[in-house]
Amino acid sequence: MAKYNRIVLKVSGEALAGNTGFGINPPVITDVAKEIKEVHDLGIQIAIVCGGGNMWRGQTGAELGMERAQADYMGMLATVMNALALQDSLESVGVPTRVQTSIEMRQIAEPYIRRKAVRHLEKGRVVIFAAGTGNPYFSTDTTAALRAAEINADAILMGKNGVDGVYSADPAKDDSAVKFETLTHLDVITKGLKIMDTTASSLSMDNDIPLVVFNLNQPGNIKRVVLGEQVGTTIEGRN
Repeated sequence: MAKYNRIVLKVSGEALAGNTGFGINPPVITDVAKEIKEVHDLGIQIAIVCGGGNMWRGQTGAELGMERAQADYMGMLATVMNALALQDSLESVGVPTRVQTSIEMRQIAEPYIRRKAVRHLEKGRVVIFAAGTGNPYFSTDTTAALRAAEINADAILMGKNGVDGVYSADPAKDDSAVKFETLTHLDVITKGLKIMDTTASSLSMDNDIPLVVFNLNQPGNIKRVVLGEQVGTTIEGRN
């Protein structure tokens, strides 16, 4: 019996790059597609939000002197490239998939329409939300929280690249870092834990959407989370 029947899977751009750190790594994206197929075969409704950090980060562009809005739009285009690559990999393993973009580009994807997205999910199609919210200054984490609220998702699954949950400090730099199994959304905000930006955390908290942070590159993890096993860190509730 699945714990979550409709999920938003947040896939970081770095997770699609694997150990190369940049660009799209075909064997890695194929493995991710196979993991998603396992969950899809259980009858779970799956929406995906792709990050774009493996190609471009708006924040980086702004730090280099580029206008922030322009840099963010470039980042949105990077998420579309990741979405199309993931769609191709999913369909190659037999999973029907639709890409919806917040910025219209009808030749390659549907525009984002909430009711249409929900209908795709009900018909057993995976829906990939690309181009963020369509607005600069908002991260793809915020996109995941917003879309999860809009489609009434049971949870947001945040797949990280090689990180198996939320720690009190960076475990790569601090040997005393402690992993949390459970947290509240308010904990994340007040402790300043860098899981997602505060806008995304507030949205998740206000709409009472659980968040599970886990290692995407560990085989079987998506399925384990959906079935309710203790994987990574679960964030829910206010207090």
